[in-house]
Amino acid sequence: MKKTAYLLLLSIFFISCSKNIEPIAYGEESCDFCMMTIVDQSHAAQLVTQKGKNYKFDATECMINYLEQHNNEKEMLHILSADYTNPGNMIEVTEATFLISENIPSPMGEFLSAVKEKDQAEELQKEYEGELFDWSSVKQQISKHSNVKN
Repeated sequence: MKKTAYLLLLSIFFISCSKNIEPIAYGEESCDFCMMTIVDQSHAAQLVTQKGKNYKFDATECMINYLEQHNNEKEMLHILSADYTNPGNMIEVTEATFLISENIPSPMGEFLSAVKEKDQAEELQKEYEGELFDWSSVKQQISKHSNVKN
């Protein structure tokens, strides 16, 4: 009996300390930056800290602004954006190609979309116009644009 209780408590401890990516409850959870309800599966974003805390965002631009405001990107185990071409699926931002196109609206009005495959991003660019970025350059672009708006 004691052994079973001990194993149960140990299991709960490990589950609660998990560093897993938690699914976003679209339409129910709020953005950790702007507090808007997260509804757009094509533009959502997520952070998971080294300690396993999840932060969820309605748009990649909110996540970028959050990271800039808290200066804590190095504390993150996962930095994820939704794959525009595969809504609901998250991709690591360092592996993504970003498109800023005024022909693809995003929740916060920055027109920013992430795509897993560069060739898919290039196809979207041909169809919707805009400019392609990697993670480092899109952070600079969003940060520069956010500073102009403030």
